Amino acid sequence: MLRPAIDTDGAPFWEYAALGELRVQACADCREPRFPPRPCCPHCQSFASEWRPTNGRGRIWSYVVPHPPLLPDYAARAPYNVVVVELDEAPRVRLVGNVVAAAGAPLGSTGPERIRIGARVQAVFSDGLVQWVLERP
Repeated sequence: MLRPAIDTDGAPFWEYAALGELRVQACADCREPRFPPRPCCPHCQSFASEWRPTNGRGRIWSYVVPHPPLLPDYAARAPYNVVVVELDEAPRVRLVGNVVAAAGAPLGSTGPERIRIGARVQAVFSDGLVQWVLERP
């Protein structure tokens, strides 16, 4: 699996994910959450930030189901889903991931026919990555 490129601004996101916590960066002055993490608030231009815990709940905002041909390491796993999730507590924050049957389950463990825009999901963690499970399996 491809691993994310971790930069200084985003490192805390991945450190919290490794602990099983979904946190988003927020401006410490105007309190607006933001993603991807960055040094300056796009709303008030403050450089003050904090990492706010979330409940990890959201809804599928968009999705795609890739089919071969793909990168060689992914071709054998296809078809699988890639979703964009809008967080309940921070609707401007949208995260990319996969819907799986349970934490640690492989890609493709939730059939593409079960993925729908608007479906409710909950964050789970596996090997430091954020994944999603359907709230109504």
